[in-house]
Amino acid sequence: MVSANREMAIYCFDNLVAYYSSDQAPAPAFEDGQHPLFVTWKKVLNGSEPRLRGCIGTLEARGLINGLKDYALTSALRDRRFPPVQAKELPFLECTVSILTDYETALNHLDWEVGKHGLIIEFTDPDYNSRRSATYLPEVAAHEGWTKIEAIDSLMRKAGYNGVITESLRKRLRVTRYQSTLYTMHYAEYIAHIKVIRGHLPALNGVKPVI
Repeated sequence: MVSANREMAIYCFDNLVAYYSSDQAPAPAFEDGQHPLFVTWKKVLNGSEPRLRGCIGTLEARGLINGLKDYALTSALRDRRFPPVQAKELPFLECTVSILTDYETALNHLDWEVGKHGLIIEFTDPDYNSRRSATYLPEVAAHEGWTKIEAIDSLMRKAGYNGVITESLRKRLRVTRYQSTLYTMHYAEYIAHIKVIRGHLPALNGVKPVI
């Protein structure tokens, strides 16, 4: 099984840096393969709790090399919940690569473990007779301190459902649970690594070098 690793996080940073410098990212130092994946960017300021700046990926298997390149940029620049990440934010960013595994159909909306499973819910909106779906990665519910019910209800809101959430509706959810491996790297770690491996730092206007 392929696990998220340092080289994947480096490749995500490489592609974001290349975007700002109008350059080509170096070739990745990992093998390609077909896997569902997500790229998450967070911003860390003054030692405070990292703040989400973008998270986009695919629940379907996709080539790792092209997938990480695409989602590194899409999650940083085109997550509709946030303004695009600017070059000057780079020194404060951390990147998390998630490789999704072990998809299973849950018996019901409570058949999963907080901190272990990510969730995909699918259901029919009773007010509009439309299909809705949403997902949370495995770390989300634990990070937020949610119970299972709170996580499920939050997912239904994320899916766009604005009606009354009843136990009957919860029981009609189709729930798929999954697990993931993840690797998180801060920009300072990225810079330290490429300084050793490549012998030079990226030149970006308006970005202070991290020594």
